[in-house]
Amino acid sequence: MNHIPRTRTVVSCTLLVAALGAGVTACGSDGDPLSDKPYDAAGLISFSGPTGAKKRADPDKPLEITANSDEGRITDVTAQDSTGRYVAGELTADGSRWHSTSPLAANAHYTVTVSTEDEDGAPGRHILAFDTSKPTSKKRLHVTFGPNAGTYGVGQPITAALDQEIKDKAQRAVVERALRVDSTPAVTGSWYWVSGKELHFRPKEYWPAHATVRVHSNLDGIRIGDRLWGGAAKPLKITTGDRIEAVTDASSHQMTVYRNGEEINQIPVTTGKPGFETRNGVKVVLGKQYFVRMRSTTVGIAEGSSDSYDLPVYYATRVTWSGEYVHAAPWSVGSQGYANVSHGCTGMNTSNAEWFFNTVREGDIVKVVNSEGDGMEPFGNGFGDWNVDWQKWRTGSALFDGAPDGPPPAERVRLRPAAV
Repeated sequence: MNHIPRTRTVVSCTLLVAALGAGVTACGSDGDPLSDKPYDAAGLISFSGPTGAKKRADPDKPLEITANSDEGRITDVTAQDSTGRYVAGELTADGSRWHSTSPLAANAHYTVTVSTEDEDGAPGRHILAFDTSKPTSKKRLHVTFGPNAGTYGVGQPITAALDQEIKDKAQRAVVERALRVDSTPAVTGSWYWVSGKELHFRPKEYWPAHATVRVHSNLDGIRIGDRLWGGAAKPLKITTGDRIEAVTDASSHQMTVYRNGEEINQIPVTTGKPGFETRNGVKVVLGKQYFVRMRSTTVGIAEGSSDSYDLPVYYATRVTWSGEYVHAAPWSVGSQGYANVSHGCTGMNTSNAEWFFNTVREGDIVKVVNSEGDGMEPFGNGFGDWNVDWQKWRTGSALFDGAPDGPPPAERVRLRPAAV
């Protein structure tokens, strides 16, 4: 019995890779189930999409493929557009129905391969092809990935800046599913919504040393919400270098530097004095400047007070936007290794500062322990992402089912020159 494909009106749903199927069990004439060439299963299935050559599918509606239960069942469905994006879907346990669970892209060409078996177990296959219509709105969401392409330390998060705010959790889920991060070697990681316009991605642990990380968006042409569609985004590729970690113990006034787990240097330092304590926690190198003019007024210290300063500083490695550096402090050499006398920065002699400056790169880890100060902020004052417990980090994803939403948008900290 032949079945004519029919068009169905179905409600809007959602899209990514899906190939949910059962193994073929047909027996050929020689008893080998793999020897049979699949027959054309066009008559066994019905398709909700367009049938005419010039008709276009509505990308706001999901795909649905059904089988005649009295003649056979669907065993596998793959749907893919011409750019390689797959459509996620679900197949019922009895093989009677498959439907897509992720959104189709607008103005795209799709190929759908349906595998079946009839009531006698013979394998069938049918290939469907169709185009989707253009978006009904010109409003697009654009994503910019960070950092810039290059080589970074193992603590460097990936950032995604959106040009429009996304508040709705369902819309966030559409966006997040389309933002792909692939690492070689592979890692377990997750996006975190820092705000409605910013996401950060980090692995459960630091990136592996000498990894390659590729980031791209599959949002182009995807419907996000009412009259909002995804736009094109420039992909990103970064690599990581050696695993460099600098751990400063504020109580013993020593910094220990490790490369790939092996200690390579120990440096006497001074950190923040009472009232100006250095932040505890993990920070990430944000940048390096050979020379910085550091003025106390930029960190709220009144000019002319006992704590005011105006100093030329060399070999300055920045770890917070609010002015915390690791730098040369020749004026405090007598206290380095013995006492904390700075205004929040980590100071060392000039030769050690030069060595540190030349050893670290953006994304390397700078950790402070045993300070009397507060902890490093997770967001808004550099990259404090690693101070968030992994279980809590996962709840910041719009795809974390049943978990509370992430924190409210982080308050941005104004860029200030420095505290010595």
